[in-house]
Amino acid sequence: MAARPKVAFLGTGGTISSLGWDSLDVLDYTATGQRLDAEAILARVPEARTIADIVAVPFRAVPSPAIGFAEWRALANLCAELAGAHPDLAGIVIGHGTATLEETAYALSLTLAVDCPVVMVGAQRPISALSSDAGLNLVAALRTAADPASRGRGVLVVLNDEIQAAREVTKTSVGRLQTFRTPDFGVLGQVDGPAVRYYRRAERRHGPGTPFDIRALPALPRVDVSYAYADADGTAVRAFVAAGAQGLVSAGLAPGMTPPGEADALAAAVAAGVIVVQSTRAGSGVVPATTRLRERGILSADNLTPQKARILLALALTVSRDPADVAEMFATY
Repeated sequence: MAARPKVAFLGTGGTISSLGWDSLDVLDYTATGQRLDAEAILARVPEARTIADIVAVPFRAVPSPAIGFAEWRALANLCAELAGAHPDLAGIVIGHGTATLEETAYALSLTLAVDCPVVMVGAQRPISALSSDAGLNLVAALRTAADPASRGRGVLVVLNDEIQAAREVTKTSVGRLQTFRTPDFGVLGQVDGPAVRYYRRAERRHGPGTPFDIRALPALPRVDVSYAYADADGTAVRAFVAAGAQGLVSAGLAPGMTPPGEADALAAAVAAGVIVVQSTRAGSGVVPATTRLRERGILSADNLTPQKARILLALALTVSRDPADVAEMFATY
């Protein structure tokens, strides 16, 4: 028999690691405070070890709202260490809560220095629940990470038998299993039993080889998101600037507009030296670089959601504060 591919599995917590009050608890399980580490998750899914020779890596077990830059930096360093320690490593799987999974996935896709596939996986139902999706999602993620066809595609997100690109995917439902979607473009591929099938590639650049190196970075520049709504008067924008924001993302009204008071506050922020990027709360579609935006010195987020535009803007500001350079990065990544 051929040797099984070697895949590292890191657990960061989240629903995929959670134990509820009983097998019917699919809503209140976070209240138990019980989360399994990587080795304990694998013990509950023995089928996983039939897919790959798994290196279980201790990390931490927290709900994903507690995950941010410090964890992204630690994961980037840990992935680099694993790739160096295991030259035969076929891929890496990272278990993660679904609340911020798309943000961690995009941040890592822009900053990882490893060339083996890295796959993010989560679950909508705790691992203790009746009909939990945790076990099969993990198996599908391991199959994807171990498949040579996954190499060179950036960080991937695998849930519900679907493979999606870190830049494009977003969580669209609180509780449904098909929550992760790529609204404009659809999935990259699917996992059907043992078969990993790809049908397209995401075209935007990703790591390794980006200018964004966070492995020794103490912190990211402060970038905040201002959410637009009818009658928004710019109070939030002014508060963010007063708090020291170096960049702002406007989650504007589609197709990338803001009420007059908010627009004036954003223009004042630009005049104060803050880089402002216009996204939209719509969840899909490109924000056009209109005359109105250009005259106000506001950049387009392209089709990035506000939460992902925030990540790219913060990383861009570690490289350049020139708006033209930042605009080029939004057109590239």
